[in-house]
This record gives sequence, C-alpha cells and structure tokens, in this order.
Amino acid sequence: MSKWYSGQGNNSDVVLASKIRLARNLDKVPFPCKMSNEIRKSVCRKIFAALQNSELGGEFDLIELSNLSDIQKTALVEKGYISAQMARQPRYSAVLLSKDESCSIMLCEEDHIRLCVMNAGEDLKEAYKKADKIDNVLIKNMKIAFDDKLGFLTSNPIHLGTGMKASVALHLPAVSERNMMPALSAMVGKLGFSIKPLFSGCGDFYELSNEISLGITEESALDNLTAICKQIVSQERKFRTELMEYADFEDKIFRAMGTLKMARKLSTKEFLDLISLARLGISMNTFDISYENIGNMIHSLGSASIISEAETEFTPDDADRMRAQYVRENIG
Repeated sequence: MSKWYSGQGNNSDVVLASKIRLARNLDKVPFPCKMSNEIRKSVCRKIFAALQNSELGGEFDLIELSNLSDIQKTALVEKGYISAQMARQPRYSAVLLSKDESCSIMLCEEDHIRLCVMNAGEDLKEAYKKADKIDNVLIKNMKIAFDDKLGFLTSNPIHLGTGMKASVALHLPAVSERNMMPALSAMVGKLGFSIKPLFSGCGDFYELSNEISLGITEESALDNLTAICKQIVSQERKFRTELMEYADFEDKIFRAMGTLKMARKLSTKEFLDLISLARLGISMNTFDISYENIGNMIHSLGSASIISEAETEFTPDDADRMRAQYVRENIG
C-alpha cells in the first residue's frame, strides 16, 4: 500500500502537505492528566474497540507506547504521528495508525483523542473529509463531550469550539531568501493564523495554521486558510522566478545537489538545508527528480527513524552515513 507522503497533490511545488487535527474527549470522563494508568489503558482500548467495531474495522493498528523503546518513540515524533510531549510522558498512552499512515490518533495525550489526517499537497478539504468520517464514527459509537455554547470540550480552552486545527506545510525558500518571513508572520498573525518553522529552522520549510477554533465553523476556517495559502503560493512562485535570474543563487542550488549526490555523511540539519535547495531546483525544472521522491526522503530520514529501522545497533554517526547513502541511491 502506497503511503501518503509518497504522493503528489495540488501545488506540490510549494505545498508539501495538508493536515487536519481534531481534539475530542469522552463525556463525563476526567481529562488524561487526572487519570490513573489503569483508567488510561481502559479508555484507550475503548476508543480502539469503537473503531474496530465500525466500518473502519481493520484500518488501524494499536501501538502502545509502553512497548516501545525511546528511539522508537522519537521516530514516531519525527514522522508526526505523536507529539514530543506524548513521547516523554511516563504514563500509559497509545496511538492508532492507519495502514497508509495518513491518519494517526493519539490516545490519552492532552485530550482523550487527538485525530490527525494528512494529505500530500494542498487539499485541506479532502483531509477534512477523511477526518470528519472518522470523527463521525467516534461520535456515533461513543458519547463525546460537547456543549451547545462552547462546542467540543477540550483540556486546553484554546481548542474549544470546533476542536480543529488545520495547517499546510509550505516550502518557502524564495520568501526566506528575501528575509520576508518576519513580515509574513506578522501579517498572518493579524488574521488569526500562525506560520512557524516546520523542522526547528532546518531548511526553508514552514507550517501555516489556524489559531482560532471558537465561534467559527470548520468550513470557514478551511476557506480562510486556503485563501491565505494560495496568496503565499503565488508570492513564493513570483520570487522564485526572480531568484533564478541570479547566477550566484543558481550556483548555490547546483552545489547543494552535488553535495547530496556525493556526500558520505549528512546530518539531519545539513540534509534538510540541502534538500530544500534541491527541491527549489526541481520546481524550476533544473533537476529531474519527483516531489514524491523528495517527500519520501524527508519523511523517512530522521536519525531516530533510521536507527529504529536498523537490524543492528546504530549510533547517530552511523545514521549520518546511512542517510547519505540513502540519498545517493535515490537521487544519484
């Protein structure tokens, strides 16, 4: 079965992925921070059973974090299936992961249910359609905490209302090169959105998200985010065309691709910085490599992911070598 990150969607030259997250809680059940391990385990298995006994039965695997090593948990964080907070918490928790890895459901993190659906490219409405289908199954099979005035009840008041956070992962090397990210961040902030680095400042990858979920419908939130996303995509493309007129920047892109093809060691930061430039070259028809190939590498080549997949014991230094080898084999 093909994975979501190996696909290509709308405006893939700028938009890597669309993501919908929904926060839900069971009615008249304490929030996870107030629950014992036994109750947490019972709640997790109740939610899993609700999905298994529905039309979605067999689509999800239950992963109990207590059965994983620290490096395996970190790998799940790298892939976006669980939060760093969830990986660190000592109490019982679990995650449900769909077969194609497009949907993950954190159980007993901050809320009882944190549903996340991802699609390649710009397609928030399709991602929401998938998330809404799963949400409806949960609501049908369990009593979900809801208030007529406040909407879905969540442990953090910020998420009251729809309980939805929508976001798009953006590749903005040209906007960044012009040092316009601070101005862009201030502009979207005034409109109720945020834009933040996707990989802790490695590469020119950013996540644009809605910050308001109370007093607004899901449809309005998606329409507003899509409209802003389209404006940013248009601006990024305009700046890219201007950038490629500079020989020094073109040389920078070719040097990045040369390093990726020849390097014997690549740290995570160096890989993301270089792949960002290479991806820009692809969008300008400089390199004949697919976005699917790039997406698969970005998703799979975190250090913890490489180490957890190894059959023998690996060190971070070994991971840097394996990352370089994988890149050479895939773009050489």
